[in-house]
Amino acid sequence: MIRLRTLIEKNRSESRRKIDSSSFDSLPEGCISNIISFTSPEDACVAATVSKIFESAVKSDIVWEKFLPADYESLIPPSRVFSSKKELYFSLCDDPLLIDDGKLSVWLEKASGKRCVMYSATAMMNFSSMGDIFQRFEWVPIPEARFETVAQLREACKFKFNCRMNTRVLSPRTRYSVYIVFKKADTCCGFKAVSLEAVVGVVGQDSFRRFICFDTHAKGQFRKGKVVVKPEAREDGWMEVELGEFFNEGRWDSDEIEMTILERKCPQQKRGLVILGIEIRPTKILEEFSGRRL
Repeated sequence: MIRLRTLIEKNRSESRRKIDSSSFDSLPEGCISNIISFTSPEDACVAATVSKIFESAVKSDIVWEKFLPADYESLIPPSRVFSSKKELYFSLCDDPLLIDDGKLSVWLEKASGKRCVMYSATAMMNFSSMGDIFQRFEWVPIPEARFETVAQLREACKFKFNCRMNTRVLSPRTRYSVYIVFKKADTCCGFKAVSLEAVVGVVGQDSFRRFICFDTHAKGQFRKGKVVVKPEAREDGWMEVELGEFFNEGRWDSDEIEMTILERKCPQQKRGLVILGIEIRPTKILEEFSGRRL
């Protein structure tokens, strides 16, 4: 196992040079597949470049079965048929599934197989402890949204939001980052140069705090020298801003994470912020792997 990892790392850094893998090529293909299944999806893709027998071994269902979540069969609609576990794995990475009556989107991070989720705005509001939150937003359909409806801010003097969510759908022993995904309607106003305090953490533990903004033209600092995290464009046409991080232990009784966004100053009328949902994904995503296919 150690020798295989050494070979993978060597081939990763010296991919253009020929690597001697003859000692492993003499093993039965099934044995190689079993060994590779104890690595990661990214390592498996690198191992496939070592030799022809490795390439064949990596395609085995033995490998990709290990990378799939334990409950993957319950996530796949009966109408979907896949020719291999590898095809199924990449489908779960590229085509997010909608579960919980269409209020939760689930997919896998390609490099690690860790779960990623997006809670719809409807789910966010249901988890909120703010009694008037449904009066603050209106629910509108948008064709490009993955959910049936999104939440659009009606009008508010101060923007505030709070909710709690269970971690049972996330991968254990994983550090996650939390993002709010949004757009601005044509009528959006009141968010220019406005910073908000974002707090994210597992209930009962220390929380992650930072300042954020929804101003896409913000310069990064406008709160007495403190850094304000500004939005970034996504490939799907939406914007996102990172609220914070937390570590999911994955205990059998599961934890709850609490998220709060609170504007403490700048009381001015705001409207037109369109919220798609809250996205939670592993903190360090290997973007260079996201486009790699076997």
